[in-house]
Amino acid sequence: MTSRRPTIGVFDSGFGGLTVLKALLEVIPDADYLYFGDTARLPYGSKSVQTVARYAVEAAHFLEGHKAELLVIACNTATALALGQITSAAHVPVVGVVEPGAEAAASISKTRKVVVIGTEATVCSHAYQKALEARGLQSHEKACPLLVPLVEEGWVDHSVTEHVARIYLNEAFADGFRDADTLVLGCTHYPLLKPLLRRVAPARVSIVDSADSTARAVAARLSNLLQPVAGEERRERARLRFFVTDSVEKFQRLGQAFLGRPLENVQHVDLKE
Repeated sequence: MTSRRPTIGVFDSGFGGLTVLKALLEVIPDADYLYFGDTARLPYGSKSVQTVARYAVEAAHFLEGHKAELLVIACNTATALALGQITSAAHVPVVGVVEPGAEAAASISKTRKVVVIGTEATVCSHAYQKALEARGLQSHEKACPLLVPLVEEGWVDHSVTEHVARIYLNEAFADGFRDADTLVLGCTHYPLLKPLLRRVAPARVSIVDSADSTARAVAARLSNLLQPVAGEERRERARLRFFVTDSVEKFQRLGQAFLGRPLENVQHVDLKE
């Protein structure tokens, strides 16, 4: 990596990775960002490991072709199922969302017991369980399949969503995990539910947002790769470009809630199978 103003490629199957981009913009505001949302082929959770890996590698090569100097896999499913394949195929550094989330949980948990909530595919991969076990923590993973559609419906503070989340968390913090003190949000849609989950989760529980953890991990990686020039002034704010494989209008409409700002400079692209 040679430029002092890095170009960071962010990949997700759809909209959720925009919460990672939002966190990146807060931590690294003077980078350029390329966001690829594979909206025509979502959801990834119902697809095979081989298919997810193929889609993700295609996206990684697309972002590299647009001069991305570091790739952020802002998709828990792609990270859980295909991070190794993506890393092997890429020619630039790659950061996923699982390891940063596990590291953050390990740094704050006192009881060494952690609850992870995510999609069915992420939970079935046991990626978080393996990452947490490697750090000496026990984990209980709970699939919460209804939360993503509720978020995309815009019901982030709806009584129905709160009722559903309460049922999921009551089950997640049951039996041997009643004393778990950390909740990992293992889906990039879930940061939009943080205020609601804070109300629903036990008061003693700290919430780890893998979007924030990933942004900090990227910042640390950049600090090692880029040597700042003495006296160099902070440059202009981030430049954003978005690429989607389905409707631009739908991406702009739904994506604004995830990013917290209007989405401009959105381009439709077709990836060849």
